[in-house]
Amino acid sequence: MPATAIALTHLHVLELGAGVASAYACKLLAEQGCDVVKVEPPEGDALRRHHPEAGMIDDSSGYFAALNVGKRSCTVDSDNLEQLICWADIVVHDLSPLMATEKGIDAIRLFSLKPELVVLAITAFGSDGPEAEFLATDLILGAAGGWSMLCPATSSDPALPPLKVYGDQCYLMASISAAAVALATARNAADTGEGEFIDFSVQAYVASVLEAALPIYTYKQEVATRCHERRLIPWKIFHAIDGPVFIVCVEQDQWERLLEFMGNPDWSSLEVFVDQTSRAENQDMVHMFVQEFVATWHAMDFYHEAQKHRVCVAPVMSVSELGDTPHLLERDFFNDVQGTKYLAAATLRNSGRAGNPLAAPQIGAHTQEVLHEARAIQVNGATSSSHSRSRKNHLDSSKKPLDGIRVLDMTWAWAGPFCTMNLAHMGAEVIRLESEVRPDLYRRLSIFPTDMDEGINRSGMFNQWNQDKSSIGVDLSKPAGIELVKSLVAESDVLVQNFATGVMERLGLSYDVLAAINPRLVMASVSGYGQVGPWKEYIGYGPAMPPLTGLSAATGYVDGAAQEIGLSMPDPTAGITAAWEIVAAITRRDQSGRGDHLDVSLWEATAVLNMEAWMQYALTGTEPKRQGNGSQTMCPHGIFPCRSNNDEESWIAIACESDDLWRKFAPCLSDELLTDQRFTCFKARKQNEQVLNETISVWTATQDRYELANHLQSVGIAAYAVMTTKDIVDNRQLGARGFIERLDHPEVGRRAHTGIPWRFRHRKNGVQKPAPCLGADTVSCLRTLLAMDDAQIERLIKDGVVSAGGREGIKQRGRSSYPG
Repeated sequence: MPATAIALTHLHVLELGAGVASAYACKLLAEQGCDVVKVEPPEGDALRRHHPEAGMIDDSSGYFAALNVGKRSCTVDSDNLEQLICWADIVVHDLSPLMATEKGIDAIRLFSLKPELVVLAITAFGSDGPEAEFLATDLILGAAGGWSMLCPATSSDPALPPLKVYGDQCYLMASISAAAVALATARNAADTGEGEFIDFSVQAYVASVLEAALPIYTYKQEVATRCHERRLIPWKIFHAIDGPVFIVCVEQDQWERLLEFMGNPDWSSLEVFVDQTSRAENQDMVHMFVQEFVATWHAMDFYHEAQKHRVCVAPVMSVSELGDTPHLLERDFFNDVQGTKYLAAATLRNSGRAGNPLAAPQIGAHTQEVLHEARAIQVNGATSSSHSRSRKNHLDSSKKPLDGIRVLDMTWAWAGPFCTMNLAHMGAEVIRLESEVRPDLYRRLSIFPTDMDEGINRSGMFNQWNQDKSSIGVDLSKPAGIELVKSLVAESDVLVQNFATGVMERLGLSYDVLAAINPRLVMASVSGYGQVGPWKEYIGYGPAMPPLTGLSAATGYVDGAAQEIGLSMPDPTAGITAAWEIVAAITRRDQSGRGDHLDVSLWEATAVLNMEAWMQYALTGTEPKRQGNGSQTMCPHGIFPCRSNNDEESWIAIACESDDLWRKFAPCLSDELLTDQRFTCFKARKQNEQVLNETISVWTATQDRYELANHLQSVGIAAYAVMTTKDIVDNRQLGARGFIERLDHPEVGRRAHTGIPWRFRHRKNGVQKPAPCLGADTVSCLRTLLAMDDAQIERLIKDGVVSAGGREGIKQRGRSSYPG
């Protein structure tokens, strides 16, 4: 426990940004009870005027309202801004280095005013490197981070461009991670008295969540694209009588249950459908037969009946259907704020959901009261600390913010491991508890180096998502294994698990049991549908969540069908949501001495990021239409073909944010475009968007994507080459920031893995160790944590309770080709 604990309700946060990233990070802090003050220009934040046709509340857009509930608003001059900086504990902005300096809020200036300040700069490309000043929108960041090239999944037409997912998904999901790091650092700064500059890159965060795509390249030298065929079948959106439904069978037994649901048709016994490999080779036939069956059902009937057979099925829902979903209603997923129905916070705690009844503020509504508070602090002689902090524990620059926190990691696959990896990146000691009898699915994935034999410690998928951790091999099927877990719980701060709902209870490891052993324990349970609710036992893998949340319905080409979003993004989104909530729960525990149980569902963690579509529906009764890479507020805004030098795809993303920028962009193509009445203003360009996009495509097709992106950025236009995973590994900006890690793994050697999307100025940076071999730390952890002697440990090994050593070449059990 830190010597100086902070109360979340006394934590002052100053929001100096003007975009979605800073707004959402601060909204999350406000949900935890922090006092967030948003500084706006006299005319108000630009997001107040965002797409008014999608609904307004008190002269501000619904999107602004959703991003700013629970905050106060100030409009101040530079002198008063200094007072607010001295009042703050955390300052959040999204300005490039030059813009921050111009506004007088660069790190040097801020720390001269208050050395113990925590500054979070959440910017498109980070605050250093050759592209730190590059302009970006969410479209650009999807391209720069590698997501665009993977979306939509399994595209059948390579002539169609890579596809942007609806909304500001890149900014929003990165903001969750940024908020977690900021709060963890503020907690640490309260203890040490030493501030920090957190340099957070949204591009790097997007590149850090590319699922299997990057390991496939770095381990197998294969470049994944949106046009690849699935290796796991069935996995597709099918069409029922009254709407589309998504189906995926991850394991062989799920396929067999689907066949049972279908009545074990005669064709199912054919050799060509017997296993995953055969189905992948004959996927058109598989999908044809499954489609014939689905076509006889209504979508919701099919959904519920398939789930009764334990098959992962999800209807492709619109956002309008969310509000009437019995499961979400029972889980209190909606808040009423002054008569408008909002999506609630993503996590269900023991005490319920975090909620804030305060609507988004009017422009400058709290200027005088906040300045009065700031001046009162100065009068009281406490400008250096709003909490009377002391420097009892001087900062050790070799450590990270969560140093001293121990996490038991009872997770597998992606969502849970992503949570615990991020806690490890923040400095927590993370110990995996895993079984040699039933190894992690990701240890079994066939993403092994091409230059060596397969092995349980050699899958790129596991090694990517389990960096910075230790491993204890323990068999939970043995009573002694369960008792060992309980002994470790007594010595730990956090336990994270993502077993199917009910498994921990059946193991005798429910939260109530564990909290009786350690009342300070913070336990996070991550699952598809959550721990409570009528559908809690439904199977819910990450790829099924965009259909359930309205994201798939809003994502697609113009006049085209709903699409998958290219990645199983709900997995890391739920994982980073759990990490964020764990940091907040630890901070609350510092004050209360009590732990908490955090119920995080992939469905809700994904749905909250579709807030823009939800607010449009809540305010207007309408829903977003699929518009390809288009935008309701920018034109041109799209992904265009470029000249290819080696027969590989080559694309560039371009976003023109205003009429002024159009006048800079048009001469790059042709001087005649400036006077063409079809394109002189935004409204005209939107009306003639297809012709404009065709004109731009003819021009870009003759250009090199990198040269063109650099040129457009030089004249003030947001543009970026669409990155493949190979491009990500070689990217100059990510390379300059040390984002790609090549630590020496005991079995696979030095392979490229994505690292940490933020950098500290005063604390330790970088991944500290590669993913562990299975059971590699069993002996050392049992000695250190439980004071066991060698004889006790040998007895546990002999009895099969624990395994040790991470032996090379452990026989593969149930090898899988997931995630497709």
